[in-house]
Amino acid sequence: MPLSPLLPADALAANFTDLKPPLRPQEAFVEASRCLYCFDAPCIMACPTGIDIPAFIKKIAFGNPAGAAKTILTANILGASCARVCPTEVLCEGACVLDDRDEQPIMIGRLQRYATDYVTERGLNVLPQPPAKKSGQKIAVIGAGPAGLGCAAELAQLGHSVTILERQKQAGGLNTYGIAYYKMKPQVSLAEVKLVQSLGVELRTGVAVGQHVTIAELEKEYDALFVGVGLGAATRLHIPGEELPEVVDALEFISRIHTDPLHTVPVGHRVAVIGAGNTAIDAVTQSKRLGAERAFIVYRRAEGDMSAYDFEYEHAKHDGAQFVFHAMPVEVVATNGHVSGLKLVRTQLVKGKLSPVPGTEWIEPCDLVLKAVGQEKQVKLLRGLFPELVVDERGVIAHDPLTGQTNLPHVFVGGDCGNGGREVVNAVGEGKKAAHGIHAFLTSQTAEPPVQPSRLGAKQGATGSGLLHPIRAQELEAALKAK
Repeated sequence: MPLSPLLPADALAANFTDLKPPLRPQEAFVEASRCLYCFDAPCIMACPTGIDIPAFIKKIAFGNPAGAAKTILTANILGASCARVCPTEVLCEGACVLDDRDEQPIMIGRLQRYATDYVTERGLNVLPQPPAKKSGQKIAVIGAGPAGLGCAAELAQLGHSVTILERQKQAGGLNTYGIAYYKMKPQVSLAEVKLVQSLGVELRTGVAVGQHVTIAELEKEYDALFVGVGLGAATRLHIPGEELPEVVDALEFISRIHTDPLHTVPVGHRVAVIGAGNTAIDAVTQSKRLGAERAFIVYRRAEGDMSAYDFEYEHAKHDGAQFVFHAMPVEVVATNGHVSGLKLVRTQLVKGKLSPVPGTEWIEPCDLVLKAVGQEKQVKLLRGLFPELVVDERGVIAHDPLTGQTNLPHVFVGGDCGNGGREVVNAVGEGKKAAHGIHAFLTSQTAEPPVQPSRLGAKQGATGSGLLHPIRAQELEAALKAK
């Protein structure tokens, strides 16, 4: 039968509250005071954008959350979203030295959110303003996802004129459309887009490069191009029944949660999610929170082979999601033109190759199937836009990993279309590197990636590092407002 919403608005609001609620000021102070402020901090090395984590945490401990936000946002313009969606357990928090001492790692992500929320809620602009005199160089950024935004912000701060072209109605990429709603609301991403625009970056949405404007036209107007178009549509299953209306791309399903009122989002009573990555976890968990009686993941390999992070897996189980391992779909079963089940077969490894086991087929009843088996590479699009651009055997743009430069000297790349699919923070970091690569290309300088922050701030005392005593926090806020 056709899908429909299952829960009232008030129940959905409760189900989709923040997974990690914001810290209160006293909680942030206590947590920040636990930090050892390491000089050679491994947490910095684990951050793809090189945020000086001990320095910003120390500023929180000394009552200067605005200063902490400045440290964060100067290194990572999308620090607010990364505070919510970064897999901190395997990045900065996973590298925390307290973990090696069998102590609870510092809650770096939640402290980062505390600082960035502080300035956002008060409308404080803590970022250094770009040079008043522009370089005269113009760069077009294709794609307003995390990589494009990170690149554009860095280029603006280097003194260049930047225009972002985005085919969607709103900017932000997966941060706006594809993150689990209980992790981050789209408003956070859209506020970051405005922050990038505040640096003088021009944003044009609803513009599809290759359709509304050609590469030749861009090359005539701009001195360099940055490509951050991400990945394409969901990978096809190539099984009978895939074209049924209730077989949906998991990212499309998640996008509806972001763009439509929650109480209008249809969901199945029994939802099957195919795949075992982090997107699959987001899809199955949100299905449960939307009211599905049963939501389960189908994965052709074993539990230990899942690409989803362990903490995501545990969260899904906590929410009541179920898992069917060693099984693969062979057909989507229909009744009266609508999904009624998913035909599965057991799998086994034979000489290292995964194969179906004959005679083990069965049908799992379901009325919604979500595909989360990865996204297609943008090979067709990229070759259509840049016929001479080298695309490697993985289907991503070949480039210098330090500068993002491709075989076309004026074309640079970052994010999923260059790395095949990684985290938001990786995309921002790659955008920053590409910005410095572009800067070097335009100025004929040697390309230098963004340097790691100075460690003096964390090593010195409160006065030497420019940190404020708690009683000065209100003075700083007033001064920032006056600016």
